[in-house]
Amino acid sequence: MIDRKKAQPEEFSETVVEGRNAVTEALKAGRTIDKIYIASGDIDHGLRRIASLARQAGIVVTQADRRKLDLMSQTGAHQGVIAMAAARNYVSVDQMLQTAAERGEKPLLIICDELNDPHNLGAILRTAECAGAHGVIIPKRRSAGLTATVAKASAGAIEYMPVAKVANLTDTIKKLKQEGVWIYGTAADGAKGLYETDLTGPAAIVIGNEGEGMSRLVAEQCDFLVSIPMKGQINSLNASNAAAILLYEALRQRG
Repeated sequence: MIDRKKAQPEEFSETVVEGRNAVTEALKAGRTIDKIYIASGDIDHGLRRIASLARQAGIVVTQADRRKLDLMSQTGAHQGVIAMAAARNYVSVDQMLQTAAERGEKPLLIICDELNDPHNLGAILRTAECAGAHGVIIPKRRSAGLTATVAKASAGAIEYMPVAKVANLTDTIKKLKQEGVWIYGTAADGAKGLYETDLTGPAAIVIGNEGEGMSRLVAEQCDFLVSIPMKGQINSLNASNAAAILLYEALRQRG
C-alpha cells in the first residue's frame, strides 16, 4: 500500500482541491487556481464539463495518469480530477505599475521566464519584497505557481509581494516597453556587464529557466542582455541568487 503522506510531493500540500463537486464549486466561486489535473484516457461528461469551465476561466488543464493523481490525492477520492489552488490571489501587471506610480517610484519588476523550482520562486519573492520591487511576473504555463511550497520558501513575502500570472510573456514584455519600462535579461554571454548597466529607470529584470536560461523569444524582446561578473570556474548562478544580485544593484543605484 502506498503511504500517501510520504509519496505526496511537498508542493501539493495545503493547495489541493480534489473531487468533482469540490473542483466545480471552486471554479464557480472564482477561486484562484493554478492548474487542474484530469485523469487521462476516457473522459466522461462530468470531467469534460470541468475542463470546459476551467478553460473558460483561463486555467491550464493537464491530463495525468491516474497513478499520479493517486499520489497527489490527500483523501484517496479524487474522482479523476485535482485542482491546484494558489496560496494567494494574483494581480495584474497594470496594478503593479499603478502601485509604483502611487509611491512616486519608477517601476522595478522581476519577470520569471519558465522558472520551475518553487523554492527558487519563493526565494525571489522574498528578495523582491526586501528590495522594494513592485511585482513579480510569471507565465501561466511551464512555471511554478503560488503553491504552499512557494509560500513557505518566501518566508512570508508572498503576503506582500504582488504576483501577476500572464498568458504570454513576450506580449507582456511588449506592453511594458510601451509603458516606458526597460527590459533587462540576465545572460552569461550578455553584452553589458552588470556594473556598467544603468538600472535607475523603469526596469523589468528577466530571470531565465534554471536549466536553459531565457527562451529565445523572450531574449529577443530584451533591451539589454546583462552579465554578472564571474571569477570562478563555473559560469552560472542559481536563478534566485542572480535575481538577488540584480535587484540589490538596482536598489543601490536608486539610492
